[in-house]
Amino acid sequence: MQVINYIMSLGASVMMPIIFLIFGLLLGMGLGKSLKAGLSVGVGFVGLNVITQLLATNLGPAVNQMVKLYHLHLHTLDIGWPAASAVAFGTKVGAIIIPLGLGINVLMLLTKTTKTLNIDLWNYWHFAFIGSIVSIATKSFWWGIFAAISVFIVTLVGADRSQKAVESFYGKDLEGISIPQAFCVSFIPFAIVTDWIVEHIPGLNKVDLDADKMKKRFGIMGDPIFLGVVIGILLGFLARYPVAKTLQLGIILSAVMVLIPRITSLFIEGLSPISKRSQELISKHFKGRSFNIGMTPALVIGHPTTLVVSLLLVPMILFLSIIIPGNEFLPLASLSGLIYLFPLVLPYTHGNVLRTFLTGLISLVVGVLSATSLAAIFTAAVKLVQKNLIPVGTTSVASIDFAASPLAWITYFFTNNLAGIGAGILAICAVLLMIYNRRKIVDEQGVSSKKDSKITNSESSIN
Repeated sequence: MQVINYIMSLGASVMMPIIFLIFGLLLGMGLGKSLKAGLSVGVGFVGLNVITQLLATNLGPAVNQMVKLYHLHLHTLDIGWPAASAVAFGTKVGAIIIPLGLGINVLMLLTKTTKTLNIDLWNYWHFAFIGSIVSIATKSFWWGIFAAISVFIVTLVGADRSQKAVESFYGKDLEGISIPQAFCVSFIPFAIVTDWIVEHIPGLNKVDLDADKMKKRFGIMGDPIFLGVVIGILLGFLARYPVAKTLQLGIILSAVMVLIPRITSLFIEGLSPISKRSQELISKHFKGRSFNIGMTPALVIGHPTTLVVSLLLVPMILFLSIIIPGNEFLPLASLSGLIYLFPLVLPYTHGNVLRTFLTGLISLVVGVLSATSLAAIFTAAVKLVQKNLIPVGTTSVASIDFAASPLAWITYFFTNNLAGIGAGILAICAVLLMIYNRRKIVDEQGVSSKKDSKITNSESSIN
């Protein structure tokens, strides 16, 4: 447990470069290329941390000012994802989640119930989180393990089924790369349903605005660099900032809109050679099979639609939180991380700003209710694992990531509240998903083999 805690304490900016260096060496890329790939990923994480910290530092005071001005006070305090990750890795379940997850992953690869190798080890904390709160609530280590494995399986299937959509939307740089992050996978159903509903509403289905079309239609006014300024000024106005401070917030949000996409390109620069080499080896040693490399959603959070919609949602969810019946959770510390809602949403909304915004809004409404529901066990877990994370005078805490995930809520509710029946339902769902995924994988292999055979026959006839 101490070894795992030490590794995770290094943080993603140190841990992930080491992992990619080792992975590159194992793939036979050589020391130079492996080191460059690892360092590119590390630099990307450092740059992303700097920019998100800049966002949090400047967005946080504006949000707090709005809370005071408009009396937006609720019972449950948002203490952000660091508290959730501390809970995740601070229990016995968290201590073994990485080797356990890798073992389950390999078993699923061998049985063709997944084609994703999830090397996004930092984000294993999502699986550790649900396992930890279930183990604390039930006072059972094994129920915690069961919950973690259930979410792990669902996440891998979601990553597999969304991979082609991810590759098609974000481009060939993500060929053979999937996103097996539990928080992101949670919102795929919301994107699919919202997109379907909007498609069947006359008028709304004609609204077709993505980042490129906004630039073409509105010129400079549709450019992310300008939109950042506009949204910053809007937030400054709502916070009743002085003119100078409002303009400063606008410039800073504009910088965030421009810099995050450029920083995330470093991830792709580091990951592309790893992905290509992996696919080469797989094609050579596993004829007829293909695998996906499971990677961090940080690869794609720089998409302009993600950034615009995330910032627009900040004032919306603040005010909606007050009027949603039964809600006690006010998002504050987590708001700078709203960008992680959308990596697997955009491929299904095709980057459409309106559809993405509606998906995000519905997801957050469900999310704050989920966070409210999990607040009691979240607070109990934080008190047990790291009590100093709870501010003095605060009796209830939660966060958006991972407590606002419907996948986390469903797993916790079924495991803790419905005892054996709920666990049985989860187990059946997990098995059915694996069977469904295996059939899809086998079908895809068959199609791929036929294509390869046709190409070979065509080349032979030419010769």
